[in-house]
Amino acid sequence: MDIGGDDGRGGGVARDDGGLTTGEVARRLGVAPTTVRTWDRRYGLGPDAHTGGRHRRWTPADVARLERMCALTATGLPPAEAARVARGDAPPDAAPVRRAAPSPRPPARERSRAGSGLRLGDVRQECRGIARAALRLDAAALEELLLAAVAEHGPVTAWTEVIMPTLQAVGRKWESSGERYVEVEHFLSWHVSGALRRGAPPAAAGRPDSVTVLACVPGENHTLPLEALAAALAEHGLPVRMFGGALPVESLVAAVRRTGPAVVGLWAQSRTTASRPLAQHVAAMEWGVRGARRRPVVLTLGPGWAGQGVSGLPRPSGLAEAVEAVRSVAGG
Repeated sequence: MDIGGDDGRGGGVARDDGGLTTGEVARRLGVAPTTVRTWDRRYGLGPDAHTGGRHRRWTPADVARLERMCALTATGLPPAEAARVARGDAPPDAAPVRRAAPSPRPPARERSRAGSGLRLGDVRQECRGIARAALRLDAAALEELLLAAVAEHGPVTAWTEVIMPTLQAVGRKWESSGERYVEVEHFLSWHVSGALRRGAPPAAAGRPDSVTVLACVPGENHTLPLEALAAALAEHGLPVRMFGGALPVESLVAAVRRTGPAVVGLWAQSRTTASRPLAQHVAAMEWGVRGARRRPVVLTLGPGWAGQGVSGLPRPSGLAEAVEAVRSVAGG
């Protein structure tokens, strides 16, 4: 996927209309638009040139100056001093770095860690902004960026092309750094969960026979993929009953009996939690009057079901496929 194009999704700064808007710059940097405006007003880091109309446009040089500001403040340098360096009013060596490290000037690799320390690869530009905000533990910026991604792309594309690549990059950083960055992974996951719920339409009532039950199998607590599916189904007006992580067998059976769902989605992240007998048991459950009894369609969701396939039960390969599987059964 090309992230450097000029179609409004990528990271290319040059545009036919003369530059990036403040909102686009904020997404690129992983900060809130109000932060960009504050740096402009308080520290003189606004666009060098003025264009016609009410909206200011940011050139590559303007954006590079703000990127320098982000890198400096990420080292602990106060914003006012970082702005002086970013504007070129003071050499970098003249600005003290507020770090606990013994060296007064950390190496360049350390200074850039908060801005680009995650190996994201070829991804949408929004991923980089979200990663920067997560590494800085910037709650306001992270929430704004995630909500904007869900609103602009919809839950399916936002999850598969923006959120999931960023979560995977954070996970790789955690695994390769000896238990560091755990707080970043938890912080990002919590905000992703909130954005998926806040960005989804209100829960639909739907027909009694169109409900989808979503739950993690016992022992499984990875709920974010199910939350993305719930948001995507809500976007299509399909009613969902979400039961989250590690639902006990008895509770799952009781929920299915009480709701009489058209579809049951069972998520397993690990092969150790995927239970073929449980999936078969739920798929065999019946309800309704004699002669018109119904059974749910059980979807085995997640990588834990790889190699554990249950005969006759669909196993969608991704979020979009899971949405289509539910729509084919419950969408009428």
